[in-house]
Amino acid sequence: MAQVEATTERVIAADAETVFDALADYKEVRGTVLPGHFSEYEVREGGDGEGTLVHWKLQATSKRVRDCLLEVTEPTDGQLVEKDRNSSMVTTWTVTPAGEGRSKTVVSTVWNGAGGIGGFFERTFAPKGLGRIYDELLQNLAAEVEK
Repeated sequence: MAQVEATTERVIAADAETVFDALADYKEVRGTVLPGHFSEYEVREGGDGEGTLVHWKLQATSKRVRDCLLEVTEPTDGQLVEKDRNSSMVTTWTVTPAGEGRSKTVVSTVWNGAGGIGGFFERTFAPKGLGRIYDELLQNLAAEVEK
């Protein structure tokens, strides 16, 4: 099994603290900025960064739906890590300053991919598809915090 990785980034016209706080707000903000690929969103514990347990289904393709139950940690300032209890998937959100009133948000997801021919297609196409989904999420986040 090879590790598969998808990474997307965006510079947002809001300071890093504002962007990070919006990302970490699973109760009010996160559910509103998720694109249509996400469904059954539910905060099960916490709701503000570290200690949050959140559930959603991610439909990456018409045939592929991933049932996610994510534990959220904040290992360092400006970083959120979502570890899926149902798979090897780990998503890391990193928000850093990018000049006056701007910040750079990077989202990177890694997981253990399938083997064989299915794994080849997963490694080839999944990062691009997930990248598009996260690009839309970051666009929605930017619209939310740039108001």
